[in-house]
Amino acid sequence: MPHGPLQGVKVVSCSTAQAGTVPYMLMADLGADVIKIETPDGGDSARRMTVLPGMASTFFETNNRGVKSVTLNLKTPEGRAILHKLVERADIFGQNFRPGAAEKNGFGYEELKKINPKLVYVSISGYGTKGPNGHLPGTDSMAQALGGIAEAYSTPGLPMRTGIASVADESCAMLAFGGALAALTHARATGQGQKIELSLLGAVIRLMGWTFTTTMWRDKNPVTGQARITGTPARPGISASFNDKDGKPLVFQLTGPESWADAMKGLGFHKRIKEAGFENLGVIIDNDAKRIELLALLDSLFATGTRDVWVKKLRDADVVSAPINTLLEASNDPDVIANGYVTHVDYPKLGKKLKVHGTPWQFSETPAKPGIAPDLGEHNESALLEIGYTKEQIADLRARKII
Repeated sequence: MPHGPLQGVKVVSCSTAQAGTVPYMLMADLGADVIKIETPDGGDSARRMTVLPGMASTFFETNNRGVKSVTLNLKTPEGRAILHKLVERADIFGQNFRPGAAEKNGFGYEELKKINPKLVYVSISGYGTKGPNGHLPGTDSMAQALGGIAEAYSTPGLPMRTGIASVADESCAMLAFGGALAALTHARATGQGQKIELSLLGAVIRLMGWTFTTTMWRDKNPVTGQARITGTPARPGISASFNDKDGKPLVFQLTGPESWADAMKGLGFHKRIKEAGFENLGVIIDNDAKRIELLALLDSLFATGTRDVWVKKLRDADVVSAPINTLLEASNDPDVIANGYVTHVDYPKLGKKLKVHGTPWQFSETPAKPGIAPDLGEHNESALLEIGYTKEQIADLRARKII
């Protein structure tokens, strides 16, 4: 069976970290031929991040699986010449260096588009390039801090913090993945390449979705904490989390008075809710005291039983509900396993299979195929032979530390 719908697509990436590598890792999963350019003296520093005993770098493996590693000293004319030959044959080029660095090192857009006018050039920055901080380097935490995520998951009365999952990096990577393929469609139809600029900050703003729109239109920060209260008094909505009697958390989400009644009846809470004056959920929309009172009542009710029972009762009432998983629980969730969102990949050099991300897509005809990350410079010879270098020339380049 063919491997992936991106067979035949050629990608060159001068990228590091996460947002700059994940777009091309996803393309490699889907069959693209991806060459990652690294420095000869140690390569991407990500290779040395979170290296587990007897295994490898979780950071590098997750973000670079399935790609090819070619080492180039781009400070030399020969190194730049090799990069340009690779770009001549490429469909997509990606970089995420600090603004200005690409131009200094021979892979700015204006230079590369002369070599390949059809090239789709993806550039990722921290802040975007047009604002007062566009010249600064960026990280996931910086984008989370500026983009509103810390507030979105904050608890009233406690300090706001950025989270451990790299949501800015990952969301930016997915936008880069989609944007690159959209531009590739245009390039193949018209022969015209183009530059796409994205940023970690821009990705987080998009990630905040309709809640961001509501905040702007109301000119008021949202209520945060245990519950997300949405809608209007006539059409209220709630997404809220509670602990069971053993302290295990769950969540349910609903919209509208009908689903509120269904949920409370399904749980066996309706009588208590009605007696307390909350038969109509809309009373909490613009009333903080009522909201706090209702959540306290629900806390006490959920604390009388177990999570599995509550989730089943809610689902039986056709109300969306789920246990709140830890990361480890998520990796073993039956739906995650059944759909291949995590899988096992063979690591021959380690002599074992390891559990890794699967793929979020299921293609009926061209399935994705997760690979493993390359050794540093593993594909120097094959890549250079393909663009016309001889084995003798490659040996000379290696001896002179150009590759």
